[in-house]
Amino acid sequence: MLDLGPHASFILAAYGVTLIAVAALVLATVGDDLKQRHLLAELERQGIKRRSAAKSTKETDPPRPAAAKKPAAKKLAAKKPAPKRKTARKAASPRTRKTSS
Repeated sequence: MLDLGPHASFILAAYGVTLIAVAALVLATVGDDLKQRHLLAELERQGIKRRSAAKSTKETDPPRPAAAKKPAAKKLAAKKPAPKRKTARKAASPRTRKTSS
């Protein structure tokens, strides 16, 4: 075994806690993925389809009445970031104190 010195128990405990925490995060992620996949399969079984599954919304959706149409959003001009300014560096000069005489 490696010689970890007088702090071997602390080092091994830190590795153990880290291993347990990473394993818990992996298990939680895998469990949530399975849950979401089952939920999605249940919704698709009920007839609810994903938006990405539709070929074209214009072909599948009936036209909306004029009152239900949303007003067109105004397009905002993309603002360009201000150009970076170069700062002038002052010449290094020794500090001088004003002394009163």
